[in-house]
Amino acid sequence: MPMTAHPPVWSEAAVRSIGVTTDLATAGSIVGLSRTRAYEALRAGTFPVPVFRIGRRIVVPTAPLLRLLALDVEAAGPPDPPGRPADLPNHQPPQTPSTTKGGCDAHNPN
Repeated sequence: MPMTAHPPVWSEAAVRSIGVTTDLATAGSIVGLSRTRAYEALRAGTFPVPVFRIGRRIVVPTAPLLRLLALDVEAAGPPDPPGRPADLPNHQPPQTPSTTKGGCDAHNPN
């Protein structure tokens, strides 16, 4: 009897590390489908999360995958902006330019 390869087991950390979008084969693997079955589900309109075509590419957003797997989408949170991390003391959010009279606003002629 020939040996068959076992599908990869996706950890929560591995799923979160793939980025904002992924390809159909990877998304299929995450939900337990082979590449062939993922494309069959796409053609049948039964793939379990939204799929987008961008030109010839098929793009799958990861947030719906996380929801499907009952993983907290917000747990990862948005990435920290460049510069000082938000969890350090005295972190100030970015300031917007002043639009008061006499300020340095190129759009304000006064």
